[in-house]
Amino acid sequence: MSIIEHFKTLTQIPHCSYEAEKLQEFLVDFATQREYRVEVDEAKNIFISKGTPKLSLQAHYDMVCIGKAPNIEIYEEDGWLKAKESSLGADNGIAIAMMMELMDAREELEFLITADEEVGLVGANALSFKLNSKMMLNLDSEDEAEVYIGCAGGIDITATKPYASLKDTRPSYSVTVEGLVGGHSGVDIDKDIPNAIKLLASYLKDKKVGIVSIQGGERLNSIPTFAQAIVKSDEILTSNSRVTIKAITDDAPILHAGDEIISLLANISHGVRELNQELGIPDRSINLARVSTQAGLCTIETSTRAMDPRGMTQNSYDMITLFNGYSYDTKQIDKYPAWKPEVNTFTSLVGECMQEVFGESQNRAIHAGLECGIISQKYPHILIASIGPTIRYPHSSREMVKISSVKKSFEVVQKIIEAV
Repeated sequence: MSIIEHFKTLTQIPHCSYEAEKLQEFLVDFATQREYRVEVDEAKNIFISKGTPKLSLQAHYDMVCIGKAPNIEIYEEDGWLKAKESSLGADNGIAIAMMMELMDAREELEFLITADEEVGLVGANALSFKLNSKMMLNLDSEDEAEVYIGCAGGIDITATKPYASLKDTRPSYSVTVEGLVGGHSGVDIDKDIPNAIKLLASYLKDKKVGIVSIQGGERLNSIPTFAQAIVKSDEILTSNSRVTIKAITDDAPILHAGDEIISLLANISHGVRELNQELGIPDRSINLARVSTQAGLCTIETSTRAMDPRGMTQNSYDMITLFNGYSYDTKQIDKYPAWKPEVNTFTSLVGECMQEVFGESQNRAIHAGLECGIISQKYPHILIASIGPTIRYPHSSREMVKISSVKKSFEVVQKIIEAV
């Protein structure tokens, strides 16, 4: 069976983050049938091995479910594999399909397959397996002919504040931004992709409205595609090209001083905060990810990324200072460390194999949270590099993977296995 066929099988097994038990069971059974040793830890990470391997392959088995996912309908178009009205799960399902192909061939390797990567590298943080290999190839990168040797670290910052209710008899409106393209909050943060929450706040910030409720965003690591507010206003609100207005009947009270929520959302600097000239990627960024008001409590969630500890500290200071200025309580979760870029014997070997297949190879760092940062701290004796086929618009309904890139990237993997 080909890698693409394996991948198609995976798409029919639900594996959204936190809800990937069926895929876990499938992978354990798949490896066991091929006479591999299999371990599963309390965090639902899977460790598969055979013989005395020198190389570990690493990937995660959960996916970001957008749109109709996990009901995924695949189709091919112009050499790309896509999904109808949903995320595809090529991130990181293609890597799992490659592993399945290698297990079919009974290769003596270690396969480290982590759980719930897309919701904060949960599985990687809890790893406790004993790995025997001295080299690890992460398969979660998304550009062919590139060897990733470093990645950003991430911190999530959540802010909350309660608001009292206030009766308001003005006419009610729903104010909605929806159907945006979305994207990955790391690798796509510099692509000027509209943020639905920011568009909503921009529309409302200069209007004298009362806020009944507001909600927006899908995932902490996705650029929001949807946001909606229920408001009361004497001013007649009208739609524009980005915002849809609908007059509604709503007797609910407004949030007292709730207009400051709009002010705060408008003042959050979503996007790239600083560029890394040496690496040619964002150095610091902030994603305004989610907002909600439930039972009078406003909750705002942001995901921040930086390529080094200094940038992570600066992001935290900027966001906490802003939230404190509005008297919000804040909670910070250090999700994963930055993986400092390093060229070593293994990254050089991977680059040579890449050059053989693609005719070119570049060392790169990525403004996203590969699990390599955590793994390199837990297993300092292991040399790590990351590669992957070309995937576009992960974490969105536009996600696609280049079919020819999958095949050639797998050739690179095979060459690396032969070389070690």
